[in-house]
Amino acid sequence: MLFADYVRMVRGHKGVDWSTQLAPEDLPYLQQRIEPGQWYPMETFERLGLAILRHVALGDLNAVRMWGRFSVDELRAANPTLLAEGDPAETLNRFRVLRSAFFDFEALEIPMLIDGEAHVVIRYHMGNAAEEAASHQTMGFFERLLQLAGATDDLSARFVERTWAGGTRTLLALSWQMKP
Repeated sequence: MLFADYVRMVRGHKGVDWSTQLAPEDLPYLQQRIEPGQWYPMETFERLGLAILRHVALGDLNAVRMWGRFSVDELRAANPTLLAEGDPAETLNRFRVLRSAFFDFEALEIPMLIDGEAHVVIRYHMGNAAEEAASHQTMGFFERLLQLAGATDDLSARFVERTWAGGTRTLLALSWQMKP
């Protein structure tokens, strides 16, 4: 699903000469139909993401984070049982199960989950710039998912560790209160 979204964004920005921004092996994906359940090369995914960061988001990581928030609605529509209304912790448990459909490696792990708090380890295994952008996208995704499940609008999402800043892993700490 994410690969298809990336290709759709690139296709939508016709004013950019993508042949100068992407590797030759990436270009056929801009012409062919992208199958949501198909696996695509992670290297192409990374290059698409960096090109989108440069030419669509104009380097703005907050825009990337907002796109992560918007992507929840599409995932929810495709997976109606993802959301446990009124129960953010159960929603994150359901996401744990669904996560394996997105990557053929352990990109996201939720090692700690209790009512009102969770830790997400993010490992996309990309270069620093791409890892940082993808982590901000992931942050926005979890913020929106938790809000839809009943967390208050003032939930907290912060990076405790960051690989792109020299950390051994990227750790996203989430905490929330329930809406009254």
